[in-house]
Amino acid sequence: MSTIRINTPIPGPNSQALSARRAQAVPRGLSHATPIYVAKAEDAWLEDVDGNRFIDFAGGIGCLNVGHRQEAVTTAVREQLEKFLHTCVQVTPYENYIQLAERMNQVTPGKFAKKTIFLNSGAEAIENAVKIARVYTKRPGVIAFEDAFHGRTMMTLALTSKTHPYKAGFAPFPGEVYRVPYAYCYRCSYNLKYPSCDLFCARHLEDTFKRVVANEEVAALIVEPVLGEGGFVVPPPDYFKVLLDLCHKHGILFIADEVQSGFGRTGKLFASEHFGIAPDILVTAKSLGGGLPLAAVTGRSEIMDAPGPGGLGGTFAGNPLSCAAALAVLDLFEKENLLARANELGTRFQRRAREWQTRWSLIGDARGLGGMQAIELVKSQQTKVPAAEETKQITQYCYEHGLITITAGSYSNVIRVLVPLVATDEQMDEGLDVLESALTAVCDKKGAVAQLV
Repeated sequence: MSTIRINTPIPGPNSQALSARRAQAVPRGLSHATPIYVAKAEDAWLEDVDGNRFIDFAGGIGCLNVGHRQEAVTTAVREQLEKFLHTCVQVTPYENYIQLAERMNQVTPGKFAKKTIFLNSGAEAIENAVKIARVYTKRPGVIAFEDAFHGRTMMTLALTSKTHPYKAGFAPFPGEVYRVPYAYCYRCSYNLKYPSCDLFCARHLEDTFKRVVANEEVAALIVEPVLGEGGFVVPPPDYFKVLLDLCHKHGILFIADEVQSGFGRTGKLFASEHFGIAPDILVTAKSLGGGLPLAAVTGRSEIMDAPGPGGLGGTFAGNPLSCAAALAVLDLFEKENLLARANELGTRFQRRAREWQTRWSLIGDARGLGGMQAIELVKSQQTKVPAAEETKQITQYCYEHGLITITAGSYSNVIRVLVPLVATDEQMDEGLDVLESALTAVCDKKGAVAQLV
Protein backbone atom coordinates (compact mmCIF):
# COMPACT_ATOMS: atom_id res chain seq x y z
CA MET A 1 0.00 0.00 0.00
CA SER A 2 1.32 3.46 -0.93
CA THR A 3 2.31 5.73 1.97
CA ILE A 4 1.59 8.90 0.01
CA ARG A 5 -2.03 9.98 -0.11
CA ILE A 6 -3.10 13.38 -1.43
CA ASN A 7 -6.81 14.01 -0.85
CA THR A 8 -6.93 17.80 -1.14
CA PRO A 9 -4.83 20.49 -2.82
CA ILE A 10 -1.64 21.42 -0.96
CA PRO A 11 -2.13 23.37 1.22
CA GLY A 12 -5.67 22.22 1.95
CA PRO A 13 -8.42 24.39 3.47
CA ASN A 14 -7.65 23.47 7.07
CA SER A 15 -3.95 24.19 6.62
CA GLN A 16 -4.81 27.50 4.95
CA ALA A 17 -7.02 28.45 7.89
CA LEU A 18 -4.21 27.66 10.32
CA SER A 19 -1.78 29.69 8.22
CA ALA A 20 -4.07 32.71 8.52
CA ARG A 21 -4.27 32.30 12.29
CA ARG A 22 -0.51 31.81 12.49
CA ALA A 23 0.13 35.05 10.60
CA GLN A 24 -1.84 36.93 13.25
CA ALA A 25 -0.40 35.18 16.30
CA VAL A 26 3.20 34.12 15.53
CA PRO A 27 6.13 36.38 14.53
CA ARG A 28 7.37 36.07 10.96
CA GLY A 29 10.89 35.30 12.20
CA LEU A 30 9.72 31.76 12.96
CA SER A 31 9.69 30.52 9.38
CA HIS A 32 8.42 27.15 8.17
CA ALA A 33 9.56 25.04 5.24
CA THR A 34 6.09 23.95 4.12
CA PRO A 35 2.51 25.28 4.45
CA ILE A 36 1.43 21.91 5.89
CA TYR A 37 0.04 21.55 9.40
CA VAL A 38 0.56 18.10 10.84
CA ALA A 39 -2.22 16.19 12.58
CA LYS A 40 -0.48 12.88 13.29
CA ALA A 41 2.69 10.97 12.49
CA GLU A 42 4.02 7.42 12.72
CA ASP A 43 7.40 5.87 11.89
CA ALA A 44 8.47 7.61 8.62
CA TRP A 45 5.21 9.27 7.58
CA LEU A 46 2.96 12.07 8.70
CA GLU A 47 -0.56 13.25 7.93
CA ASP A 48 -1.78 16.84 7.77
CA VAL A 49 -5.00 18.39 9.04
CA ASP A 50 -6.59 17.91 5.60
CA GLY A 51 -5.95 14.16 5.52
CA ASN A 52 -2.97 14.29 3.12
CA ARG A 53 -0.25 11.77 3.93
CA PHE A 54 3.45 12.36 3.33
CA ILE A 55 6.71 10.47 3.52
CA ASP A 56 8.99 12.37 5.87
CA PHE A 57 12.54 12.98 4.59
CA ALA A 58 13.09 15.75 7.18
CA GLY A 59 12.56 13.85 10.44
CA GLY A 60 12.02 16.99 12.49
CA ILE A 61 15.42 18.21 11.20
CA GLY A 62 17.11 15.03 12.36
CA CYS A 63 15.29 14.54 15.67
CA LEU A 64 13.50 11.33 14.72
CA ASN A 65 16.15 8.80 13.74
CA VAL A 66 14.16 6.12 15.59
CA GLY A 67 10.92 7.26 13.94
CA HIS A 68 7.79 9.21 14.84
CA ARG A 69 6.11 7.92 18.00
CA GLN A 70 8.43 4.97 18.34
CA GLU A 71 6.59 2.55 20.63
CA ALA A 72 9.52 1.96 22.98
CA VAL A 73 9.92 5.71 23.43
CA THR A 74 6.25 6.46 24.03
CA THR A 75 6.05 3.56 26.50
CA ALA A 76 9.03 4.87 28.47
CA VAL A 77 7.55 8.38 28.55
CA ARG A 78 4.15 7.06 29.63
CA GLU A 79 5.72 5.10 32.49
CA GLN A 80 7.64 8.16 33.68
CA LEU A 81 4.49 10.26 33.35
CA GLU A 82 2.87 8.09 36.00
CA LYS A 83 5.67 8.95 38.45
CA PHE A 84 6.45 12.66 38.12
CA LEU A 85 6.84 15.32 35.43
CA HIS A 86 9.31 17.78 36.90
CA THR A 87 11.17 18.47 40.11
CA CYS A 88 14.30 20.24 38.73
CA VAL A 89 17.38 18.06 38.95
CA GLN A 90 19.21 20.88 40.76
CA VAL A 91 16.72 20.74 43.63
CA THR A 92 15.57 17.14 43.99
CA PRO A 93 17.53 14.93 41.56
CA TYR A 94 16.31 11.62 40.13
CA GLU A 95 17.82 8.34 39.03
CA ASN A 96 17.14 8.32 35.29
CA TYR A 97 19.29 11.45 34.85
CA ILE A 98 22.19 9.54 36.40
CA GLN A 99 21.39 6.40 34.38
CA LEU A 100 21.44 8.36 31.15
CA ALA A 101 24.70 10.09 32.06
CA GLU A 102 26.28 6.70 32.74
CA ARG A 103 25.07 5.40 29.37
CA MET A 104 26.36 8.45 27.49
CA ASN A 105 29.74 8.12 29.18
CA GLN A 106 29.89 4.51 27.97
CA VAL A 107 28.73 4.89 24.36
CA THR A 108 30.55 8.05 23.29
CA PRO A 109 34.01 7.67 21.67
CA GLY A 110 37.10 7.61 23.90
CA LYS A 111 38.45 5.12 26.41
CA PHE A 112 38.84 7.62 29.22
CA ALA A 113 36.76 8.66 32.22
CA LYS A 114 33.87 10.92 31.20
CA LYS A 115 31.03 12.91 32.70
CA THR A 116 27.81 14.23 31.11
CA ILE A 117 25.46 17.12 31.74
CA PHE A 118 22.04 17.43 30.09
CA LEU A 119 20.47 20.56 28.62
CA ASN A 120 17.34 21.39 26.63
CA SER A 121 18.62 22.05 23.10
CA GLY A 122 21.64 21.79 20.86
CA ALA A 123 22.32 25.52 21.07
CA GLU A 124 22.19 25.45 24.87
CA ALA A 125 24.56 22.50 24.92
CA ILE A 126 27.04 24.28 22.63
CA GLU A 127 26.92 27.34 24.90
CA ASN A 128 27.78 25.14 27.87
CA ALA A 129 30.55 23.31 26.01
CA VAL A 130 32.22 26.67 25.33
CA LYS A 131 31.78 27.72 28.97
CA ILE A 132 33.36 24.50 30.19
CA ALA A 133 36.27 24.75 27.74
CA ARG A 134 37.04 28.33 28.78
CA VAL A 135 36.95 27.53 32.48
CA TYR A 136 39.17 24.48 32.04
CA THR A 137 41.81 26.07 29.78
CA LYS A 138 41.57 29.59 31.24
CA ARG A 139 41.67 30.84 27.65
CA PRO A 140 39.05 32.95 25.80
CA GLY A 141 39.35 32.05 22.10
CA VAL A 142 37.26 29.60 20.09
CA ILE A 143 37.98 28.51 16.52
CA ALA A 144 34.95 27.69 14.35
CA PHE A 145 34.54 26.90 10.67
CA GLU A 146 33.14 28.37 7.50
CA ASP A 147 29.74 26.85 6.62
CA ALA A 148 29.21 25.83 10.26
CA PHE A 149 25.89 25.98 12.07
CA HIS A 150 25.80 25.72 15.86
CA GLY A 151 22.53 27.40 16.85
CA ARG A 152 20.54 30.62 17.13
CA THR A 153 21.50 31.88 20.60
CA MET A 154 24.02 34.70 20.74
CA MET A 155 27.16 32.63 21.41
CA THR A 156 26.14 30.00 18.90
CA LEU A 157 25.38 32.70 16.32
CA ALA A 158 28.93 33.93 16.78
CA LEU A 159 30.07 30.38 15.98
CA THR A 160 27.63 29.95 13.08
CA SER A 161 28.82 30.91 9.61
CA LYS A 162 25.72 31.51 7.43
CA THR A 163 24.69 35.15 7.50
CA HIS A 164 21.13 35.13 6.12
CA PRO A 165 18.75 34.44 7.70
CA TYR A 166 20.57 33.50 10.89
CA LYS A 167 22.95 36.34 11.73
CA ALA A 168 21.82 39.40 9.77
CA GLY A 169 20.60 42.17 12.08
CA PHE A 170 21.44 40.46 15.37
CA ALA A 171 24.97 41.83 15.93
CA PRO A 172 27.02 42.47 17.97
CA PHE A 173 27.96 38.89 18.81
CA PRO A 174 30.23 37.62 21.58
CA GLY A 175 33.90 38.06 20.73
CA GLU A 176 36.98 35.84 20.61
CA VAL A 177 35.59 33.63 17.83
CA TYR A 178 37.88 32.96 14.87
CA ARG A 179 36.83 31.25 11.64
CA VAL A 180 38.79 28.97 9.29
CA PRO A 181 37.77 27.04 6.14
CA TYR A 182 36.24 23.56 6.43
CA ALA A 183 37.33 20.66 4.24
CA TYR A 184 34.60 21.33 1.68
CA CYS A 185 36.35 19.53 -1.16
CA TYR A 186 33.63 20.26 -3.75
CA ARG A 187 34.22 23.99 -3.15
CA CYS A 188 37.80 24.02 -1.81
CA SER A 189 38.71 27.43 -0.38
CA TYR A 190 42.25 26.98 -1.68
CA ASN A 191 41.38 25.55 -5.13
CA LEU A 192 43.28 22.36 -4.34
CA LYS A 193 42.40 18.69 -4.84
CA TYR A 194 42.41 15.89 -2.29
CA PRO A 195 44.60 13.91 -1.70
CA SER A 196 47.37 15.82 -3.49
CA CYS A 197 46.54 18.82 -1.27
CA ASP A 198 47.97 16.93 1.74
CA LEU A 199 45.06 18.33 3.79
CA PHE A 200 46.33 21.88 3.41
CA CYS A 201 43.13 23.26 4.99
CA ALA A 202 43.78 21.34 8.21
CA ARG A 203 47.51 22.00 8.40
CA HIS A 204 46.89 25.69 7.68
CA LEU A 205 45.67 25.95 11.28
CA GLU A 206 49.32 26.50 12.27
CA ASP A 207 49.34 29.59 10.07
CA THR A 208 46.18 30.81 11.80
CA PHE A 209 48.07 30.71 15.08
CA LYS A 210 50.75 32.94 13.59
CA ARG A 211 48.58 35.42 11.69
CA VAL A 212 45.14 35.50 13.35
CA VAL A 213 45.11 34.34 16.98
CA ALA A 214 47.87 33.01 19.23
CA ASN A 215 47.45 29.33 20.03
CA GLU A 216 47.90 30.01 23.77
CA GLU A 217 44.76 32.21 23.60
CA VAL A 218 42.54 29.47 22.14
CA ALA A 219 40.40 27.39 24.48
CA ALA A 220 38.75 25.14 21.93
CA LEU A 221 38.16 24.27 18.31
CA ILE A 222 34.53 23.39 17.62
CA VAL A 223 33.53 21.48 14.50
CA GLU A 224 30.76 19.32 13.04
CA PRO A 225 32.14 15.92 11.90
CA VAL A 226 29.70 16.23 9.00
CA LEU A 227 28.38 19.71 8.25
CA GLY A 228 24.65 19.91 8.96
CA GLU A 229 23.03 23.16 7.86
CA GLY A 230 26.25 23.79 5.92
CA GLY A 231 25.23 21.16 3.38
CA PHE A 232 26.06 17.64 4.67
CA VAL A 233 29.70 18.01 3.67
CA VAL A 234 31.87 14.99 4.54
CA PRO A 235 35.59 15.78 4.94
CA PRO A 236 38.39 13.37 3.94
CA PRO A 237 38.88 10.44 6.35
CA ASP A 238 42.16 11.72 7.85
CA TYR A 239 41.12 15.36 8.18
CA PHE A 240 40.08 15.31 11.82
CA LYS A 241 43.10 13.35 13.01
CA VAL A 242 45.30 16.18 11.73
CA LEU A 243 43.12 18.79 13.45
CA LEU A 244 42.97 16.81 16.69
CA ASP A 245 46.76 16.39 16.78
CA LEU A 246 47.26 20.11 16.22
CA CYS A 247 44.77 20.94 18.97
CA HIS A 248 46.45 18.68 21.50
CA LYS A 249 49.90 19.93 20.50
CA HIS A 250 48.82 23.40 21.61
CA GLY A 251 46.64 22.49 24.60
CA ILE A 252 43.41 23.30 22.73
CA LEU A 253 40.25 21.28 23.38
CA PHE A 254 38.54 19.55 20.46
CA ILE A 255 34.73 19.91 20.62
CA ALA A 256 32.66 17.78 18.24
CA ASP A 257 29.18 19.13 17.51
CA GLU A 258 27.21 15.93 16.86
CA VAL A 259 23.81 17.54 17.33
CA GLN A 260 22.69 16.47 13.84
CA SER A 261 25.18 13.72 12.99
CA GLY A 262 24.75 11.71 16.20
CA PHE A 263 22.57 8.75 17.18
CA GLY A 264 23.01 6.54 14.17
CA ARG A 265 22.38 9.07 11.44
CA THR A 266 25.69 8.35 9.68
CA GLY A 267 25.67 4.57 10.13
CA LYS A 268 27.64 4.70 13.38
CA LEU A 269 26.28 5.87 16.69
CA PHE A 270 28.45 8.99 16.37
CA ALA A 271 30.01 10.38 13.21
CA SER A 272 33.32 10.88 15.04
CA GLU A 273 33.74 7.11 14.92
CA HIS A 274 34.05 7.23 11.12
CA PHE A 275 37.18 9.34 11.52
CA GLY A 276 38.74 7.40 14.40
CA ILE A 277 38.74 10.33 16.81
CA ALA A 278 37.75 10.75 20.45
CA PRO A 279 36.75 14.39 21.04
CA ASP A 280 37.59 16.02 24.36
CA ILE A 281 33.97 17.23 24.47
CA LEU A 282 31.11 15.80 22.40
CA VAL A 283 27.80 17.64 22.07
CA THR A 284 24.56 15.82 21.19
CA ALA A 285 20.87 16.68 20.95
CA LYS A 286 18.08 16.14 18.37
CA SER A 287 17.56 12.35 18.10
CA LEU A 288 18.90 11.78 21.61
CA GLY A 289 15.40 12.44 22.97
CA GLY A 290 13.49 10.46 20.36
CA GLY A 291 11.23 13.47 19.72
CA LEU A 292 11.47 15.17 23.12
CA PRO A 293 13.78 18.15 23.81
CA LEU A 294 17.09 17.02 25.25
CA ALA A 295 20.77 17.74 24.68
CA ALA A 296 23.99 16.55 26.27
CA VAL A 297 27.57 17.65 26.78
CA THR A 298 29.86 14.67 27.37
CA GLY A 299 33.56 15.10 28.00
CA ARG A 300 36.68 14.07 29.81
CA SER A 301 35.97 14.01 33.55
CA GLU A 302 38.66 16.51 34.47
CA ILE A 303 37.37 18.96 31.85
CA MET A 304 33.71 18.58 32.81
CA ASP A 305 34.56 19.12 36.49
CA ALA A 306 36.28 22.46 35.83
CA PRO A 307 33.20 24.67 36.52
CA GLY A 308 32.36 24.98 40.21
CA PRO A 309 29.07 23.90 41.82
CA GLY A 310 26.21 25.97 40.42
CA GLY A 311 28.19 27.00 37.36
CA LEU A 312 26.18 24.69 35.11
CA GLY A 313 22.49 23.88 34.93
CA GLY A 314 19.02 24.97 33.85
CA THR A 315 15.53 24.71 35.31
CA PHE A 316 14.19 22.17 32.83
CA ALA A 317 17.56 20.73 31.71
CA GLY A 318 17.51 16.94 31.82
CA ASN A 319 13.75 16.73 32.28
CA PRO A 320 12.78 13.24 33.54
CA LEU A 321 10.44 12.55 30.60
CA SER A 322 13.21 13.36 28.14
CA CYS A 323 15.71 11.23 30.06
CA ALA A 324 13.30 8.29 29.97
CA ALA A 325 12.87 8.74 26.23
CA ALA A 326 16.63 8.91 25.67
CA LEU A 327 17.24 5.71 27.63
CA ALA A 328 14.71 4.01 25.36
CA VAL A 329 16.51 5.42 22.30
CA LEU A 330 19.82 3.97 23.47
CA ASP A 331 18.14 0.61 24.13
CA LEU A 332 16.80 0.62 20.58
CA PHE A 333 20.27 1.13 19.14
CA GLU A 334 21.53 -1.77 21.23
CA LYS A 335 18.69 -4.13 20.29
CA GLU A 336 17.73 -3.12 16.76
CA ASN A 337 19.84 -3.01 13.61
CA LEU A 338 19.38 0.73 13.10
CA LEU A 339 23.03 1.44 12.27
CA ALA A 340 23.00 -1.10 9.46
CA ARG A 341 19.68 0.31 8.34
CA ALA A 342 21.18 3.81 8.10
CA ASN A 343 23.84 2.46 5.75
CA GLU A 344 21.24 0.61 3.67
CA LEU A 345 19.17 3.76 3.26
CA GLY A 346 22.28 5.72 2.36
CA THR A 347 23.28 3.18 -0.29
CA ARG A 348 19.77 3.29 -1.71
CA PHE A 349 19.94 7.07 -1.98
CA GLN A 350 23.45 7.13 -3.46
CA ARG A 351 22.51 4.63 -6.16
CA ARG A 352 19.73 6.91 -7.39
CA ALA A 353 21.63 10.17 -6.85
CA ARG A 354 24.64 9.01 -8.92
CA GLU A 355 22.28 8.11 -11.72
CA TRP A 356 20.67 11.58 -11.54
CA GLN A 357 24.12 13.15 -11.62
CA THR A 358 24.82 11.53 -14.99
CA ARG A 359 21.45 12.65 -16.37
CA TRP A 360 21.30 16.26 -15.25
CA SER A 361 23.90 18.98 -14.96
CA LEU A 362 21.74 20.35 -12.14
CA ILE A 363 23.23 17.74 -9.77
CA GLY A 364 26.68 19.04 -8.90
CA ASP A 365 27.51 16.69 -6.04
CA ALA A 366 25.95 13.73 -4.23
CA ARG A 367 27.43 13.03 -0.81
CA GLY A 368 26.90 11.75 2.69
CA LEU A 369 27.55 9.09 5.30
CA GLY A 370 24.97 6.43 6.12
CA GLY A 371 21.52 7.95 6.34
CA MET A 372 22.89 11.53 6.27
CA GLN A 373 22.74 12.18 2.53
CA ALA A 374 22.39 15.18 0.22
CA ILE A 375 22.57 16.48 -3.32
CA GLU A 376 24.02 19.90 -4.15
CA LEU A 377 22.27 21.67 -7.03
CA VAL A 378 24.15 23.93 -9.43
CA LYS A 379 23.42 25.82 -12.64
CA SER A 380 25.89 23.51 -14.38
CA GLN A 381 28.46 20.98 -13.28
CA GLN A 382 31.15 23.04 -14.99
CA THR A 383 30.53 26.40 -13.31
CA LYS A 384 29.21 25.10 -9.94
CA VAL A 385 27.10 28.25 -9.63
CA PRO A 386 24.56 27.49 -6.86
CA ALA A 387 21.00 26.80 -8.07
CA ALA A 388 19.03 28.16 -5.10
CA GLU A 389 15.84 28.95 -7.01
CA GLU A 390 15.70 25.48 -8.60
CA THR A 391 16.26 23.97 -5.16
CA LYS A 392 13.26 25.85 -3.82
CA GLN A 393 11.13 24.69 -6.77
CA ILE A 394 12.10 21.06 -6.18
CA THR A 395 11.21 21.13 -2.49
CA GLN A 396 7.85 22.71 -3.33
CA TYR A 397 7.12 20.07 -5.98
CA CYS A 398 8.01 17.39 -3.43
CA TYR A 399 5.60 18.47 -0.72
CA GLU A 400 2.86 19.02 -3.29
CA HIS A 401 3.35 15.36 -4.28
CA GLY A 402 3.61 13.81 -0.84
CA LEU A 403 7.27 14.13 0.20
CA ILE A 404 8.64 16.40 2.95
CA THR A 405 12.16 17.61 2.19
CA ILE A 406 14.32 20.42 3.57
CA THR A 407 17.22 22.36 2.18
CA ALA A 408 20.67 23.23 3.52
CA GLY A 409 23.93 24.83 2.48
CA SER A 410 25.42 28.31 2.73
CA TYR A 411 23.96 29.00 -0.71
CA SER A 412 20.58 27.32 0.02
CA ASN A 413 21.18 24.90 -2.85
CA VAL A 414 21.41 21.55 -1.05
CA ILE A 415 18.57 19.07 -0.51
CA ARG A 416 19.29 16.93 2.52
CA VAL A 417 17.80 13.61 3.58
CA LEU A 418 17.03 12.95 7.23
CA VAL A 419 14.47 10.18 6.79
CA PRO A 420 13.79 8.18 9.98
CA LEU A 421 15.92 5.04 10.02
CA VAL A 422 12.79 2.90 10.41
CA ALA A 423 11.60 3.78 6.90
CA THR A 424 10.84 0.75 4.75
CA ASP A 425 12.46 0.12 1.38
CA GLU A 426 9.12 0.89 -0.23
CA GLN A 427 8.83 4.23 1.56
CA MET A 428 12.40 5.16 0.68
CA ASP A 429 11.93 4.26 -2.98
CA GLU A 430 8.59 6.05 -3.13
CA GLY A 431 10.17 9.19 -1.72
CA LEU A 432 13.06 8.98 -4.17
CA ASP A 433 10.60 8.54 -7.01
CA VAL A 434 8.94 11.82 -6.03
CA LEU A 435 12.32 13.54 -5.80
CA GLU A 436 13.25 12.24 -9.24
CA SER A 437 9.95 13.48 -10.66
CA ALA A 438 10.67 16.89 -9.12
CA LEU A 439 14.10 16.98 -10.72
CA THR A 440 12.61 16.01 -14.06
CA ALA A 441 9.93 18.69 -13.85
CA VAL A 442 12.35 21.45 -12.89
CA CYS A 443 14.95 20.46 -15.47
CA ASP A 444 12.32 20.28 -18.21
CA LYS A 445 10.90 23.63 -17.14
CA LYS A 446 14.33 25.24 -17.07
CA GLY A 447 15.38 24.49 -20.61
CA ALA A 448 18.73 26.11 -19.88
CA VAL A 449 19.62 23.21 -17.59
CA ALA A 450 21.41 20.89 -20.00
CA GLN A 451 20.83 17.17 -19.86
CA LEU A 452 23.98 15.12 -20.14
CA VAL A 453 22.48 12.12 -21.94
